[in-house]
Amino acid sequence: MEATITVYCKNTHTYHEVPRGISLIQLKDLLGIQLKYPIIAAHVNYKVENLDFLLYKPKDVEFLDASSPSGMRVYVRTLGMVLACAVNELFPEMDLRVEHPISKGYYCTLQWHTDKATMPEDEKEPPTVTPQMIAAIKERMKKIVAENRPIEEEEKQTKEVIKMFAERFNNESSIFETLGNPYCRYFRMGDFIDYYTNVLLPSSGYITLFDIEPFKDGMLVRIPNRTNPLILEDSIQQEKMFSIFQEYNRWNKLLHINNVSDFNVACNAKKSFELIKLAEALHEKKIAQIADAIAEKRPKIVFISGPSSSGKTTFSKRLQIQLLVDGIKPEVLSMDDYFVNRVDTPKDENGEYDFETVKAVDLPFFQQQMHELLDGKEVALPTYDFTKGERVFKGNKLKLQKDSVLVIEGLHALNPCVLPDVDKSLTFKIFVSALTTINIDNHNWIPTTDIRLLRRVVRDYKYRGFSAKETIARCPSVIRGEMKWVYPFQEEADVMFNSALIFEFAVLKRHAEPILQEVPKFCEEYTEAHRLLKFLQYFVPIPEREIPPTSFLREFVGGSSFRY
Repeated sequence: MEATITVYCKNTHTYHEVPRGISLIQLKDLLGIQLKYPIIAAHVNYKVENLDFLLYKPKDVEFLDASSPSGMRVYVRTLGMVLACAVNELFPEMDLRVEHPISKGYYCTLQWHTDKATMPEDEKEPPTVTPQMIAAIKERMKKIVAENRPIEEEEKQTKEVIKMFAERFNNESSIFETLGNPYCRYFRMGDFIDYYTNVLLPSSGYITLFDIEPFKDGMLVRIPNRTNPLILEDSIQQEKMFSIFQEYNRWNKLLHINNVSDFNVACNAKKSFELIKLAEALHEKKIAQIADAIAEKRPKIVFISGPSSSGKTTFSKRLQIQLLVDGIKPEVLSMDDYFVNRVDTPKDENGEYDFETVKAVDLPFFQQQMHELLDGKEVALPTYDFTKGERVFKGNKLKLQKDSVLVIEGLHALNPCVLPDVDKSLTFKIFVSALTTINIDNHNWIPTTDIRLLRRVVRDYKYRGFSAKETIARCPSVIRGEMKWVYPFQEEADVMFNSALIFEFAVLKRHAEPILQEVPKFCEEYTEAHRLLKFLQYFVPIPEREIPPTSFLREFVGGSSFRY
């Protein structure tokens, strides 16, 4: 009699006795599972697995399409392998580098292999990416997709994997060395091998929708829409965002850090303190430059906005110091103090309080007070009591002096509806974010949201009494709010500031891992907790004693000299 196991399918909410050793793709066909969009992966006991995964024990299984965050990651990751393979076949002397997300796609460049150009790295010019090359890459990708090449996961001793990859990526082997594992997993598509941080699709034929187009000095990989993966995302102009990414890439070159492996090697060589000092100095220099720009323009209001956990509060405090150096007296106000009373907060489609909407701010009262201040009047400033969910007045008053400037920090500070009738010549707008500019390797990027999520997990646990499970559970609503109310206005900024620090993950690792390990393995939030724990394994931990008390990181891990 054939051995069977019990599987609970979360898509149908039913139990099934199925053959032991059945693959997910066989289970999908056996149960006749159909989703709104093509199935491309599954959660197995809340971990993401590919469709070739075999079931030997009782499991909970939930099939996924590309409209889910986990499913989209699998799709985009596999698209990256198809792109890397096409580049390798057409231009074997070059390698693909996925630089960073931009314009709802991914900006990619090409690099010379180190064994092709023997001159020092800082003397080499990167290869010019022409429209003809991009057209050829796109056609080769279509060919690879049409051939439906199987993508197989393999595992060998680390020393063997290092040797294999050194033959292709002379500058990539150290990622395996710094992981410290006796065996390493990698992927094969025909003769092409590559490394990816998580599962891929079973074959290239699943990649049915993509586009490649010229972008700056490289190319833009366009991906499916995250809510309707049957259409491509619309490209958007993000010139200022691209500029800030490029600025930080130049900073990384000053630090001689390109990928996580470079960072780990530097830390193992006891250079982490030097990296901390240089990264913090670059931050301070940038903030001083922004203060100088404000001093030159002499606005009456400085608006500071950015998504959750981007470091807006620390930025406003550090900017305040630099403005004082320039002879300007800043008066810092938080838009959070202008929230409506909690009972008056609008609710979302699920009947929950929507704290992300601009309607959660008492705009008429805020606008009234700002105009009174600009008119030279004294106002009684509110303070929001988050425990009671009410606005209170504690006797704080403010009247602007001749050398004063209002510094207004808040989620909605760049939204034109906040102060629609104030002359733009009287304002200076700053967008603060935390944009990760270091990659795992040339083909594995780090999502820009991960650094803010880890910051929030640590901060909420330490100072707000929230577990990682609770913080992760709130993430979808926070992200939806940011997509609707924050990001559409980021290009309105006069200047952007990136609060991320190149050493940040290595410090957050010590704080976040024990917190994330508390997430139960039988809940939805475990999927994200497991992904983050797996990701943090790529970083060697470093001590934080050399991090200054004014660092952005101190806002989240503690030890700041600022009061929050």
